[in-house]
Amino acid sequence: MTLPTATYRIQFRNGMTFDRACGLVPYLKALGISHLYASPIFTAVSGSTHGYDVTDANEIDPALGGRAGFERLTESLASAGMGLILDIVPNHMAASPENGWWRDVLIFGRQSAYANHFDIDWSEPLTLPQLGQDFEAALAAGELSITLDETHGNFAFGHFETLLPLNPSSYGVLANRLDDPVATRMAEAAAVTSGEDFARAMRDILFEGGDRALLRQKLEDVSSDCDFLKNLHEGQYWRLTHWKEASRHLNYRRFFEVTGLVGTRVEDPAVFEDLHRLTVELVRHGKVQGLRIDHVDGLAEPKAYLDRLRETVGPDTYIVVEKILGPGEVLPESWPVAGTTGYEFIAALSELFIDSSGLRILDGAYRSLAGQTGDLEEGRRLAKSLMVERNFAGETNRLVSIAAGIFPELKRDEIATALCELLIAFPVYRTYGDGGPLSWQDAAVLAGTASQVMPKLDNRSACDHVLRLLEGKIEGDAARAFRIRFQQLSGPVMAKATEDTLFYRYNRLLAANEVGGEPGKAPGGTEEFHRRMAERARLQPHGLSASTTHDTKRGEDARARLYALSEGADVFAQAVDRWREMNRPWLQELPDGVAPEPNVEWMLYQALAGIWPEDFDRGQTDALAERFTGYAVKAVREAKLRSNWTEQDTAFEEAVTRYAAALVSAENSAFLEDFESVLQPFIAAGYLNSLSQTMLKLTAPGIPDIYQGTEGFDFSLVDPDNRRPIDHERLTAWLDEAGPIAKLQAAALKQRIVAIGLQLRQRYADLFARGDYLPLKVTGNRRDHVLTFARVHKGDFAIIAAPRLMFGWLDPGVLFAGPEFWEDTAIAVPSPLHGLKADLVTGKTIEPGGSISVAALLGSQPVGLISPL
Repeated sequence: MTLPTATYRIQFRNGMTFDRACGLVPYLKALGISHLYASPIFTAVSGSTHGYDVTDANEIDPALGGRAGFERLTESLASAGMGLILDIVPNHMAASPENGWWRDVLIFGRQSAYANHFDIDWSEPLTLPQLGQDFEAALAAGELSITLDETHGNFAFGHFETLLPLNPSSYGVLANRLDDPVATRMAEAAAVTSGEDFARAMRDILFEGGDRALLRQKLEDVSSDCDFLKNLHEGQYWRLTHWKEASRHLNYRRFFEVTGLVGTRVEDPAVFEDLHRLTVELVRHGKVQGLRIDHVDGLAEPKAYLDRLRETVGPDTYIVVEKILGPGEVLPESWPVAGTTGYEFIAALSELFIDSSGLRILDGAYRSLAGQTGDLEEGRRLAKSLMVERNFAGETNRLVSIAAGIFPELKRDEIATALCELLIAFPVYRTYGDGGPLSWQDAAVLAGTASQVMPKLDNRSACDHVLRLLEGKIEGDAARAFRIRFQQLSGPVMAKATEDTLFYRYNRLLAANEVGGEPGKAPGGTEEFHRRMAERARLQPHGLSASTTHDTKRGEDARARLYALSEGADVFAQAVDRWREMNRPWLQELPDGVAPEPNVEWMLYQALAGIWPEDFDRGQTDALAERFTGYAVKAVREAKLRSNWTEQDTAFEEAVTRYAAALVSAENSAFLEDFESVLQPFIAAGYLNSLSQTMLKLTAPGIPDIYQGTEGFDFSLVDPDNRRPIDHERLTAWLDEAGPIAKLQAAALKQRIVAIGLQLRQRYADLFARGDYLPLKVTGNRRDHVLTFARVHKGDFAIIAAPRLMFGWLDPGVLFAGPEFWEDTAIAVPSPLHGLKADLVTGKTIEPGGSISVAALLGSQPVGLISPL
């Protein structure tokens, strides 16, 4: 396998096409990228902004340039000696009539050739939660009709823009009612054709002649007969329902809470083959060198899937999985993959850059105003309870029903209580047993979960029975189905409760509220970072090391700045008290309390600090206000306290938006002056944190992954803010600049460091792919302010030095502390590394010997990267 030395993530769509990506290849090559890492490229629903709503897994999306555009891109990459990693989506597809397989299921129901491609409970008609009210009300309101789908050439049940195809038997019913020759011929053909022949026959008849205008008029007339529409609806293989019913009742597995994404049964070999046909072709023809597996935890049998995939694409294909590791959790050793997409690396960075003493100060200030939301563990339980009891009530009830069928002697409510408590207490996203004994890691998870749950139960018998199911001690199809579905549910419960609820409620330090993070954990500093990197070098040295992805809650440089709030905790806490008083006129009294409440105010000041532009222009605040207010609305909806995505409190959201807009209003001059003044040392410390974490990503165990544009500074918020267009022309111009680092602006300096690090990785690929991770001892008064380590492989080595906790020690506009700050601080160099060396950031020579003066190394530059001369 040819390992990447560095990947560069590109988000296709939103203006990024294959031809535009071709234009970036020379720049990426010069930067030091070995592999382009592409978001999903297969055909998705019209207007998709992300590509995870795939409609055809065996077609490259024409909206991106189609197969021809893709070929041009791969040829450009190959000419530059670069590879391509594709993000593929085996867990789900779009539940849309644009999806040919799903469309076939709508037409033929369980008789469809694709009925088993999707995870559907066929004990009842397929539920389609697309109505804004219940069916009867929608029918009475005239929202439903029978119409022609002239794109596909068939009769359809229309609900606004959605056209749902009718089953073949409906054509005869319509023909009898319409008295139309075209409808009659379609009905006759429908009675004797199926599958693709059916679709082709309907289309040919509809377009070969006849008065379609007259037919449309007749359909419009028929649509006024509510009883006829109701009966026709009941004759379909599907049922339209209110969209709010999805949380309580849905007979297909969805992706998290997204009813527009239906789970696929990729565990079936035939489905696997159908879903991966084009992917495998591209790999075998040398167009694609690596695969990123989206949401591997959603699959019924992740290991079996990965084994099949590895066997299919061969041993030379680089594979990583999107997998969030919980505290103490490691990637299963038996998975045939290089590693994860790197969320755990972000968590390791937070250990290093968050100051533990300052975090305690922030905690006291935050708890004093946040009330109940300031209790993380109680907040976690409440958020997970909400998911289990409301948002995923249907999935939970299905598990209860399976267990009740296996254990008829147990009361259903006792099973439900035990099951809910287990899901709430589950400490990781999922376990992986589909049959047979559990791994040691999964067995430990279940044992620990049981120890938490049992004391909460009056009757422990039901919990004992459920645990036996999860442990694989009961055989049979129903037991196996329970075990798999529990594992497919525990992940979404964890993700939606933690990442998309708790992380918007518990706002002590937003920098710690990141995917895979543990905001309640006391940071372990350099010792914990070294421990995690040593573990990473041992367990997944070839996984991706990310600092920003399309799913992170904020850009890496916004997070780096917010780390500094823990260092200047007193300054920030006192400032928030002052700012809240200054902006009190923008608060609004609502029947359920003041808006925004103190917890949201605290969150807004942090979020604004993270994205604040250093060159803020009070005359041009519209763009910043739009981004910031959009984030504010998303944040309060995700928190699900006073508003949410399903039941929006308009008055509350307007009050929050008004307050957020006031914070960046040019008229709010007193606040702006104070905010800008307070923020300056945080901005300076944040810049240095950014450069330090960049250097660590480039050199620590793992393969550095650069999210589009983040080789420069990225102060974005959560999506869709992080999908804004990237100014690659400016980035290219920076890369072409020569001259000393002292003359570079901060963002260009970050890019220079990226280029230096990546080019070193290319020259010494084995050093970084297989080299040992060696923590280096630091002595002197400022030893806690620098992290140092070496990468060593045979006769090659690199020494890395990255400052930390530098708040208050930096002069304005200077990205390093002077030699006087570092005093006697020195790096102890082991004897094999004593020779003459050079710092690659500045080019200066490092004299041989057993120590390196940090004052000499970092007294006039932000970070150090040393290699032998």
